[in-house]
Amino acid sequence: MFASVLDRVFPPDLSRVDAAARVVVDAQGRTLSVLPAPGGVWRVETTASDVPPHLIDLLIAAEDARFARHPGVDPIALARASVQWARAGRVVSGGSTLSMQAARLLEPRPRTLRSKLIEMARALQLEARYGKAGVLRIWLTLAPMGGNLEGVRAGALAWFGREARNLDPAQSALLVAVPRRPEALRPDRHPEAARVARDRTLLVRAASADGISAADRALLASDVPSERRAMPALAPHLSRQAAREGASRTTLDAPLQRALEAMLDRAREGLPGRVSTAAIVADLHTREIRALVGGAWGEEARAGALDLTQAVRSPGSAMKPLLYALAFEDGVARPDSLLDDAPMRFGGYAPENFDHGFTGRVTAAEALRKSLNMPAVLLLDRIGPLRFASAMKRAGAIPRLPPGAEATLPLALGGAGVTLREVVSVTAMLGDAGRAAPLRWRVDDVAGMPAAPVLAPRAAAQVASILTRGFPGGGPSGVAWKTGTSWGGRDSWALGFDAGHVVGIWVGRPDGTPILAETGGATGTQLALPLLARAFSLLPAAPRAQPLVMTRAGAVRNLAAPALGNRLRLVFPAPGASISDGPVTLRAAGGQRPLTFLVDGMPLEGTPARRDTAWIPQGPGHYRVTVLDAEGATATAAVRVH
Repeated sequence: MFASVLDRVFPPDLSRVDAAARVVVDAQGRTLSVLPAPGGVWRVETTASDVPPHLIDLLIAAEDARFARHPGVDPIALARASVQWARAGRVVSGGSTLSMQAARLLEPRPRTLRSKLIEMARALQLEARYGKAGVLRIWLTLAPMGGNLEGVRAGALAWFGREARNLDPAQSALLVAVPRRPEALRPDRHPEAARVARDRTLLVRAASADGISAADRALLASDVPSERRAMPALAPHLSRQAAREGASRTTLDAPLQRALEAMLDRAREGLPGRVSTAAIVADLHTREIRALVGGAWGEEARAGALDLTQAVRSPGSAMKPLLYALAFEDGVARPDSLLDDAPMRFGGYAPENFDHGFTGRVTAAEALRKSLNMPAVLLLDRIGPLRFASAMKRAGAIPRLPPGAEATLPLALGGAGVTLREVVSVTAMLGDAGRAAPLRWRVDDVAGMPAAPVLAPRAAAQVASILTRGFPGGGPSGVAWKTGTSWGGRDSWALGFDAGHVVGIWVGRPDGTPILAETGGATGTQLALPLLARAFSLLPAAPRAQPLVMTRAGAVRNLAAPALGNRLRLVFPAPGASISDGPVTLRAAGGQRPLTFLVDGMPLEGTPARRDTAWIPQGPGHYRVTVLDAEGATATAAVRVH
């Protein structure tokens, strides 16, 4: 009764154990980053389940052979220590149990008789409160490992670059020995002393096993580490976000994260000063982030501490796929609709292309692939800026406008701020049949706010079909991609998806200053797109199903499925198309050349070896367009010219 009252009045102080470093892990439990405890101490919580059984055996054999049989204080060990002290006139062995050592680690005191008595009382209290497992947790977490290292897990990471559970007996013996004199036995400063202490610990185990085996001799011959390793620091930006939000387990994939960071580190070596990079790789369907690089961590000149995946920047043309998908859904245009890329004014707004030139009349599909500005503004004028802004928000990208401003036509060309995380969300929606869902990085996030439909699957599939093409410099196939460049080359973007993943790349200066003049072309195609191709090359080599696309019959199919083969067909115009009066380019696919194009039965002049030809309608009305190949096959479409 008296002991229990004292226990409640003077409870042990476990604040040092609880103030441990934050360990952030990936989806498989692999360590991504370790963030130091307050005061810059690398103190990583460690329990008996975190270390191999042989480490516990070594610890008990070397420090407290009767650990399992005493209540916290070992009278036999104390008596032996007292006799040795009386005979030698000095301390030969301290008689401290692991429980007493744990008490001293919790509350360091001068080495006096009074302190020893307090340690004994605390040892009894610790065992009564927390049992043997609790005592081991305290020792394994607080044992000094040299410098600002505390605990066996921290020691394993710093001295061996591996988790404690993977230590071999020789490595375990070193970590058992170092806490006796942590500064004098640091292997990086005193390797020979560390080796001797380690070997003595191994020999204690060997003696208890009645002899030195061949395996023990091999362990005695192994080297001790000569330098301290850096603590794990993968995904530093997301790891710090996790720590702020009280999370530890993420959806990331450690090997992919490491590879993505290394690829971007190499890429930054060729970029102008202060230019940084950010990237996200996520699962297309679950929206779980598999890798995230927020910037050039550790590079002050590139503002490496900032998480640039959350920086608000202009997307340039990166949001045009959503705009075209809305136009297709609303019936404002179809992929084969002709649009004018020519000088035009919308009130006081006169947009122009990046190269200040104009292409003329093009299909909507061509306009999107070439990222032409005038057709995009024309489509936005038809569907309405407010509808586009609302769709952006529902897809996961909040359009940030200047104070007091409203959504207007410049929205088509990047006239609102978004983040890389948001643009990746929108891109994932286009690749996932028009369904929007937020990106997730915590494994404990509910998987389940169901994805919300933003677009009709057909419209999303049409955009996916248009954007699925090869990378200019080579790279994985089956990827739908789009680039973007903000005004002055301040931001370079590349977004893409295949059937399994969505990837976003941003290149720019954290302070938003232009980089166009310094590179001769700071565009998304030149700076970000090559990185997008490399990022897709890092993804698992599992078979990639191709994105879904829309056939002319209106059915969704997979690009990997058998296509239309070599059958002759009209690519443009499609049956029932309504096209503007003016020059039209008729296009065919398949069949055996030479091809002959006819309108209302009259052949058109053209080059027989080509699969397209020009036609100028005689005026509004209904026409019948036919293509004839060398084997007599035909394909026909009835169209209306307005």
